[in-house]
Amino acid sequence: MAIHKFVSHRIAWQIAKEFGWLPGARYTNLRDVRAAPKLGFLDIDWKNYSYSKHLDAASKTRPFITVARDVVDIRELDRTLEEAEALRKYCEHVVVVPKDPRLAGKIDTLIPLHFLIGYSVPTRYGGTTIHPKYIDRPVHLLGGRPDRQRILANQLSVFSMDCNRFTLDATFGDYFDGQQFRSHPIGGYTQCLRDSIKHITKIWDDYPPPDSSVRKKNAIS
Repeated sequence: MAIHKFVSHRIAWQIAKEFGWLPGARYTNLRDVRAAPKLGFLDIDWKNYSYSKHLDAASKTRPFITVARDVVDIRELDRTLEEAEALRKYCEHVVVVPKDPRLAGKIDTLIPLHFLIGYSVPTRYGGTTIHPKYIDRPVHLLGGRPDRQRILANQLSVFSMDCNRFTLDATFGDYFDGQQFRSHPIGGYTQCLRDSIKHITKIWDDYPPPDSSVRKKNAIS
């Protein structure tokens, strides 16, 4: 099955939609997607999270996917699940992001199966520390480098992913060539965006492999 891909950068989305990507936006910055026929991914302001603003944005935009606040402490799980259930009224899918290591081995028991599991791709700013072996259900990959996302997909059953890293590199004249970021031979911000999107799309074309175990898990109820 095709992986759902989202990008929240306005100019990048205008290009990415040609490759089948959907627009994403934080609930604090919906103006960039006002012209979009359908909001793909409603993201959150995790540093200054406001559940009421998030819920209001979800009710108005009716996104394909949104993400609940991170579960950094297992004691906060019940609150997050209550919020996720409320968000689910306005979205096709809601992502719950388990980050407390104490949730390892308990995800399927404690988090209802109708939620996607969010896996925050590790970067220098942080990320999910729970090993992928403890996640045996469809996953949304949150951020990170496109090459790192694709490597993680060999251990996870990826349903969807969001990717904005390449928009930052484009400002320095770099693009993702399918394996790494490098200086673009021609240059130009828009050209860097287009070629990055093209290569990111291509590395997902063969996912999941025909005989891979992730294909058996890659379903959503």
